[in-house]
Amino acid sequence: MRNILFLLIFTLQACGSVGPVAPPEKPAPVPAPVPPPRAERSEAILQALLAIGIDYRYGGKSPATGFDCSGLVAHVYQEAWGITLPPTTAAQSRAGVPVSLAELRAGDLVFYDTLRRPYSHVGIYLGEGKFIHAPRTGAQVRIESLHSSYWAQRFNGARRIELED
Repeated sequence: MRNILFLLIFTLQACGSVGPVAPPEKPAPVPAPVPPPRAERSEAILQALLAIGIDYRYGGKSPATGFDCSGLVAHVYQEAWGITLPPTTAAQSRAGVPVSLAELRAGDLVFYDTLRRPYSHVGIYLGEGKFIHAPRTGAQVRIESLHSSYWAQRFNGARRIELED
């Protein structure tokens, strides 16, 4: 026990003794913090995630009847923000303002050519390269990667629906 006490005192003294003091280094610049997602955008993510597993139904607009892709998007925007979006993918592709892949934020709409025509499919960007959508008959609402070869080849663009402050 005495040896342990001696070792502890010696270690503390050694740590406390310093040689010549060098001038402090200039601190590295701290990058500007990335602003957290707005609470309103988080609400859309929650609403979209609540739809996971709901069956696809052409023309579907609610959890009770199922969703098609544009019906899911319209439902999420209505529930999260009280925003009424047009009922079709083509019309939704003209709403809001265009954004690039690099500018995507959670809640933005992402569009794809899945029927050999532009803007034939829509989903909601979740962040970290993922989006949620109602894919097709026989499938359910699910999350996918923007970067998978299937979706990356069919990407048509993205739109942001601005929220009122």
